Amino acid sequence: QLHLVESGGGLVQPGGSLKLSCVAPGSTLDYYAVGWVRQAPGKEREGVSCISSSGSSSNVLDSVKGRFTISRDNAKNTVYLQMNNLKPDDTAVYYCGAGELFRRCAHGERATAGTAVDAWGRGTLVIVSS
Repeated sequence: QLHLVESGGGLVQPGGSLKLSCVAPGSTLDYYAVGWVRQAPGKEREGVSCISSSGSSSNVLDSVKGRFTISRDNAKNTVYLQMNNLKPDDTAVYYCGAGELFRRCAHGERATAGTAVDAWGRGTLVIVSS
């Protein structure tokens, strides 16, 4: 069974950078499309970015375009989210997930709330504050 673990969160000042990692201990992540979603206090989960299993296709939320970059290193079984020029509104718990939902996301295809997600991580907290 796929198990995901996020890392790299923390406290950063506005304008700073963080790089989140998502790994799958004991599993092969390169068969899966992977995505990042975030949930800010009192708000619903929001999709941030997604990448296909090969890394050839990806997508990113408009509000973070130009600041966040998703990438993957299948040799290291890891997906990354590089976050630059962070803003207080980026404060949230960031989760990585894997499955069909993110494959559709990466290819710009329609997905519904019921689209399969094979696994979620427990999240990593990002706080952007001076």
